[in-house]
Amino acid sequence: MSTQQDAAATGPLDIVSSVVRQWQAVRPDIDTGPMEIIGRINRCAALLQQAEDAPLRHAGLTRAEFDLLGTLRRTGRELTPGDLARETFASGAAVTKRLKQLQERGLISRRGDTRDRRVSHLSLTDEGRALVDELLPSQLAYEGSVLAGLGADKDTQLSVLLGELLLQLEGRLGAGPH
Repeated sequence: MSTQQDAAATGPLDIVSSVVRQWQAVRPDIDTGPMEIIGRINRCAALLQQAEDAPLRHAGLTRAEFDLLGTLRRTGRELTPGDLARETFASGAAVTKRLKQLQERGLISRRGDTRDRRVSHLSLTDEGRALVDELLPSQLAYEGSVLAGLGADKDTQLSVLLGELLLQLEGRLGAGPH
């Protein structure tokens, strides 16, 4: 039995523990350790997406829309829709749809390229910048409350471990930092 399996057998029983026990019953010959980690990461991601980030929801934004606004704010420069898609790991079609909604709300402005009419340059409006600056502290506080049960040491340890996993995946998938 792997270390993760030992922890799952003696620790709190989450949905992944139940799935692992079922697999161990029908296939005791396989190591379910990777399932315990990836399954929990996927389950956490799904639950976080379902929660839809309370401060953002109150402002009428989705996480994906806030990511676009936040990217424009943190880079401090105009970006093309393609730049935003790369920065946020979203498809071009999804970015285009979100940008249209954000422009209709007056949160971003679009400027055409003087050399190529197919290209547009996007920036935050004053209203968009103010909204991001207003929401960011409450969003971070909300995210902190989601993690509060872990405690500072485990919080830091989890961040480091997930960072290592992310670097490994980015290197393997060719999606490293820009």
